This record gives sequence, structure tokens and C-alpha cells, in this order.
Amino acid sequence: MRAVIQRVCSARVTVGDRVTGEIGTGLLVFVGVEDGDTETDLAYVAGKIRDVRIFEDEGDADGRRRMNRSVADVGGAVLVVSQFTLAGDVRKGRRPSFDRAAAPALARGQYEALVGRLRDAGLQVATGEFQAMMQVALVNDGPVTILVDSRRGF
Repeated sequence: MRAVIQRVCSARVTVGDRVTGEIGTGLLVFVGVEDGDTETDLAYVAGKIRDVRIFEDEGDADGRRRMNRSVADVGGAVLVVSQFTLAGDVRKGRRPSFDRAAAPALARGQYEALVGRLRDAGLQVATGEFQAMMQVALVNDGPVTILVDSRRGF
């Protein structure tokens, strides 16, 4: 499972003219489910989203600020968007191969389980719409963007 985590001031997902998810300060997370992803992959990615410390603290006596706070620490929200193209492979040729992407039925279950885990952790979670053509608008804060790949993480 792969996730691209972006620290945002705001983010919104629309499908056609309908807003499906919107947050203020928090994390915009694009999630790609791959063939063979297990409960272990799901737990790893959910834990990283919940606990990654990419929000700045108040600073030390010298005014230096460090990324030392999680989304929960700052009272932020999470917008989770399914993106199967994160499983794309462009090592051969010019057209991406999506052979590693999980089948839609499996991917939907994993995606929904991830959203459920984040909500169970007490986070405010908004979502895109699975398998829809979405437009995503965001104001990246920093910018701060982190890639999480469960198969490289443990």
C-alpha cells in the first residue's frame, strides 16, 4: 500500500459539481492499494498517517520551529482519496503499467478499512469517492509531502 501525505491548509474533492470531502488544516492523503496488500500493510499506513509528525511546534527559546506534531496534536483533519495510479510502474516504456494495482473490489475494502481505522483513532476524516473521476484542490502548507510505502517500511 502506498500513500502520499501532504500537509495542507485546506483541501477539497469534487465529483462533477458535488463536493464529496473538504477539510481545513490537516492532511490530504492519496492512497493506492496494491495486489497482495495485507492487514499488516493497512496497519502500517494507518499508523503513519495518524502519527507522522509533520506539523511545526511552537519553537524553542531561539525561535527555531521543528516538525514535531501530528495531525491529532494540531486538531487537524484528514482527507483520504483513493488513487490507484500510485501503483503505476513506468520503468518500461512510456505508458504506465498498473499491473500491481489491486482489483477494485479488494482495493475498495482496503480503502474503506483505512478510513475506518483513522476514524476509530479519533481523527476527523473526509473522503473522495472511490472509482470516480475527481478534482482535487489543495493549498499545500510548506510544502510538505511524504511518501509512505508499506512494503519498504517494515
